[in-house]
Amino acid sequence: MKKKEYFKFIDKLDNERLRIRINIDKGSVLDIVVQYESNVDGIWVPIVRYDCSHGFFHRDILNPNGTKEKKTIGIKDLEDALLYAEQDLKDRWEFYKDKFLKKRSK
Repeated sequence: MKKKEYFKFIDKLDNERLRIRINIDKGSVLDIVVQYESNVDGIWVPIVRYDCSHGFFHRDILNPNGTKEKKTIGIKDLEDALLYAEQDLKDRWEFYKDKFLKKRSK
């Protein structure tokens, strides 16, 4: 099994990034994690994570108080799931960050 892990920065100042982990065996994707992290006050904070733990593809919205909001995403093919997760986070990171920071300030 081959494991890949890397970062993709998604803003011009390199304060927003995706942490991507992929497990591949014989050309087939077996597991993925795509996590959006933001540099908040000098610390990398996870805000949204897509993964396949629990046996299904889902999104976790990570709250400042440590709780999670889990939503099942009905994509079975992990290559498609990887593309979906990455595109969603590239398109909507500002929305997710704003929501996180509003909850943090309460």
